[in-house]
Amino acid sequence: MSKNQENTTAHANTDNFAQVGKFTRENQKSLIFIGSAIVAMILVYVLYQKLYLAPREEKAADQMYVAQQFWASKDWDKAIKGDAGYPGFEKIVSEFSNTKAANLASFYLGVAYLNKGEYRKAIESLNNYHGDDVMVAAEAFGDAGDAYVELKDYSNAASYFKKASDKAGNGFLSPIYLKKLGLVYEAQNDNKSAVDAYKSIKTDYPNSAEAQNIDEYIARVEAKL
Repeated sequence: MSKNQENTTAHANTDNFAQVGKFTRENQKSLIFIGSAIVAMILVYVLYQKLYLAPREEKAADQMYVAQQFWASKDWDKAIKGDAGYPGFEKIVSEFSNTKAANLASFYLGVAYLNKGEYRKAIESLNNYHGDDVMVAAEAFGDAGDAYVELKDYSNAASYFKKASDKAGNGFLSPIYLKKLGLVYEAQNDNKSAVDAYKSIKTDYPNSAEAQNIDEYIARVEAKL
């Protein structure tokens, strides 16, 4: 690079720095305001987490164990509504929204509704569960699929069983939901898709319980093609 080119480049860089400095000086108040606003937002978030959400999370978790006991013993009414001063999952979801406990309570509540035959409420509650636990998330999709089957909404049932199988991604739950998926396709007279679902069990999960007699299902449906 020549001396003149170096001088030109240095001059251009000086001009750029000068422009930045000019922008900073002219907008100093705005930049200070923006910076202060960001700090304030962070402070509010931290205080919200520590002073509001954390105590609510602890209280919800403390109150939920009785409802879980009712749920485990299949006392669905008490699991939903509560008993003897202890809240059920309905109240926990309603009063402790935005907490992890309320999120998990949505799953419990959905299963309780499903077992009571309140299928629309079951679907709504199960769809409100948004957890990181793969197994619970898969079961939430699968239980919603069962509710849709009871409502004879086979299109949505198939969609949810597919989601459940994909979400689980393991040899325990996935073949269960693939088998249900195949049965729903059969109910829709979509025999090709039913065969594909059954063959997925045989190919991808050959050691599963569902794979042991899946050839019978495949043969039955292939006879209809």
